[in-house]
Amino acid sequence: MPPFWIVDAFTSRPFAGNPAAVVLMDQKYEDAWAQQVAAEFNLSETAFARHLADHAGWELRWFTPTTEVDLCGHATLATAHVLAGETSVGPLRFFTRSGELVVTNTDGRYWMDFPSAAPVPAEEPPSLADALGVKPVGVWSGATGDLLAELPDAETVRDLTPDLALLKHIHARGVIVTAAGSPEYDFVSRFFAPSVGVPEDPVTGSAHTVLAPFWAERLERSELLARQCSVRGGDVYLRLQTPGRVMIGGDAVTVMSGELS
Repeated sequence: MPPFWIVDAFTSRPFAGNPAAVVLMDQKYEDAWAQQVAAEFNLSETAFARHLADHAGWELRWFTPTTEVDLCGHATLATAHVLAGETSVGPLRFFTRSGELVVTNTDGRYWMDFPSAAPVPAEEPPSLADALGVKPVGVWSGATGDLLAELPDAETVRDLTPDLALLKHIHARGVIVTAAGSPEYDFVSRFFAPSVGVPEDPVTGSAHTVLAPFWAERLERSELLARQCSVRGGDVYLRLQTPGRVMIGGDAVTVMSGELS
């Protein structure tokens, strides 16, 4: 039976960061079965990794409880953490819906080489302010299919209690809210995606492919430390090195493992 792990990503301690399920497969599987497994775990993401001998890497797919997604950071980090302890030596190569992704372990931290693109100004949806309970400073659209809303300050981001029923009808994969951070962090964010079965994601790697270039331009810095300030919370390290790519760094810790029956 396929083995699985539950890994808390973007944290160095258990019961923080973003939990992901990782299932290692030794053969092909049905999409419907994978979706049922993800619904059973009922975490924001379940990752399915299958070794590809002819590619010297791994097929990697990500499922929320309701749908398959094109890109997921924390479940990729969680998968790298599992493979680093189980089978792998050196960089890990994942073949995904978003192309080839490479993860390395440097100085005890995982670094994911992800595609990145700065968001573009967008028209504010009529119901967005009501859904958030606050008027955004500005609104942008990201290549991930997410809407980015800048809020007045970090405290507003932390204290936000959005109307998830209204947010579910915003035409976007999810809504990222962000603001400049405190002295410890360059910026803070939160991520809501009720339309894909994730009311609030604790720490969202893919959202930082949009946030990194957004804040790098404003702060005139290529290395950033971000805090996603959900209840569980997590730290995300960012390096913009080449156009169209961002290195996303984070820690991870395994909290349980077993086998599917």
